[in-house]
Parts: sequence; structure tokens; C-alpha cells
Amino acid sequence: MKIGVPTEIKPQENRVALTPAGAERLQHAGHEVWVQSGAGLGSGFEDDDYRAVGAEIRPDAEATFDGAELILKVKEPLASEWPLIREGMTVFTYLHLAANQELTLALQETGAYCFAYETLEENGALPLLTPMSEVAGRMSVQAGAKFLEKPHGGSGILLGGVPGVKRARVLVLGGGVVGTNAARMACGLGADVTIMDLNLDRLRYLDEVMPRNCRTVYSTPLSVREHLVHADLVIGAVLIHGAAAPKLVRRRDLASMKDGTVIVDVAIDQGGCFETSRPTTHADPVFTVDGVVHYCVANMPGAVPRTSTHALTHATLAWTLRLAEMGPIRAVKESPELASAANVLGGQLVYRGVAEAFGLDWTPAEEWAAAH
Repeated sequence: MKIGVPTEIKPQENRVALTPAGAERLQHAGHEVWVQSGAGLGSGFEDDDYRAVGAEIRPDAEATFDGAELILKVKEPLASEWPLIREGMTVFTYLHLAANQELTLALQETGAYCFAYETLEENGALPLLTPMSEVAGRMSVQAGAKFLEKPHGGSGILLGGVPGVKRARVLVLGGGVVGTNAARMACGLGADVTIMDLNLDRLRYLDEVMPRNCRTVYSTPLSVREHLVHADLVIGAVLIHGAAAPKLVRRRDLASMKDGTVIVDVAIDQGGCFETSRPTTHADPVFTVDGVVHYCVANMPGAVPRTSTHALTHATLAWTLRLAEMGPIRAVKESPELASAANVLGGQLVYRGVAEAFGLDWTPAEEWAAAH
């Protein structure tokens, strides 16, 4: 199969979908790999690094897409890339369609086979989302600590405090991969951490493994509001597989929060879990609503591409090999995991969570594949 790896064009996105090591593995499996010139520079990979393992360097996006049967990306295709996606092409990337109806409809129009890293499910887990969730969870505390500083609009509190001065209070909404990594980082910095979740088994587990400066609380609308009052940093880390994030904090709730409190909405790719959230960029990462600083960067791991690109390729490569070997239709028929990653197939929406987000018609991927 001919596999294209274009340069990411989302603002301040420095990751690339494939490392040279990954390109070599695909080449050894009998596939052609085309990498757009400069695609790896942000992650520390020169064109010659790809050439050395047998990949072909293409001059621009058009040449990378043209003739490719499988396109590997990191972020969702932007509007300028839509015309390059054609019928019969397979696209494998983070899509987050439940937060973007325009993209959903555009991908249906292309007739392509679109598979999303974030919905691929294996034994109840999301293995292709996990590495970026780990990165984003850890980064959320770094970002929160920075914007708590007074020059950045925060309340001016140090997360860990100092002897004789109280520590910052960190509230983490969601006890999954993002929330656990965020809580662990905040605990390591010495903050007073509370992590909230609906899953009692998960709370019991976290209660056993987290440091002593982390407490667990069952999440209800009332308990969330009670803890918002005292929080200095709030991290939104909720996830519903492939669906829009629930709004856990409403605009009216901000009135009870202290001026200079910082919100980091890691769920912004799926629409955000704060009613007042809207996507921001690394170049302009924050805005303030009712005295509360909002950090809602939609591609947080793009700021640390040397770490993120390696972690991403380590997770995606085995599935890329399988998808390239089988092709999209056979993959849906024979691999339940890749079937769960299918979001749009040949113009048909095939993922329930996305369809429900926008009230669109859909067909289960396996049913669609059986008819083709």
C-alpha cells in the first residue's frame, strides 16, 4: 500500500504521524512510504532521516496525498486539506468528529474511509488515545501552574506552597488516564489535590495508589459546585468514548469561584466540559470569563513533539500495519478494534457517538462493511 505522511498544518502543531523507525517498519512490510518534505522537523527528524530508511520525500501536500492509498496524520484534516482527500482513500488520524459537524459532513462528502485513533477500542481501553492523554494530563498541571502566576492573570498562588504557607487546591474532574496523570503531577508538586469520578471502583483504585495529598470524591453536580468554590486550579479530564464531553461546569458556576482561578479543559477536543470553554492555540492559549482564566488549547501535546511523536508512533504503528495489510473494508470485517475506529466509510457515518451529537443518520461499521 502507498502510505502518505503530510506535514501537520494546525497552528503550532509540531508532531508528525510517523517516526523514521515507523517508516522503516512499514517499508519492511512491503509498503511504500511518502513523507512530505519538512514534516518531521518539528519533532526533530530531518528529511534525510526518512530517506535513510527508504521513505520517499514528497515536495508538498498535494504530492503526498496524490496517489496515496492511506494517509497518516496526527490532527483532523483542516478545510484546505479536504479537497485532497478523495473517494477510496483511507485516512487514519485523531478526528474528534463529535465536536465538529462541519468536518463530519465534509468527510462524508469525500467518500473516503476515515478511521479515528481516539475511538479504537481494545478490551475496553483506548490504546491510541492513552499516550496523548498521558502527555496532556501531565502538561495540564504545567500549564495550570504557569497561568496561576499573577503576570499571566492568575491568582498568584504557588501550587506546592512553601513551609508555613498553604498549598494550592487542585480539582481534577475525571479519574481516567488524563485525570490520573494530572493528579499525580499536581501531587508531585505538593498541591492539595481532589480527584472526582462517577466510577466507584476507579475511585477505590485511585485511593489506594495515589499519594497522601490526593483525596477522591464521588462526582455529582452538587459535589462539583462545592469544590469549585475552594479550587485554585480546575482540570477538566472527562471523556465519553467518541462522544461530546458533558458540561460539568456551567457559566453560572463561575460566579462562585475565586478571581484568578485557572481552568484547564483537556476535553476541549470533544467540545470541552466547561460551558464557557472554546478552543485556543499555543500562540494565544487563554481567555478570561468572569474572572476565571481558561486554558483550552486543543492540541496540547503538540507543544512537546519530541516526546509526543515517539509515544504516538509506538501506539499506532501496529494498527497502521494491520490496516495497511487488510485495507479498510476487510479491516472492519475482521478486526473489531479497527471497526471501532471507523467513523466514516465511503460517505456513510458509522459511529454512534458522532451521529448522536448532531442528530445524523448512521449505520454500524460492521453492517456497512458486510454490504460491501
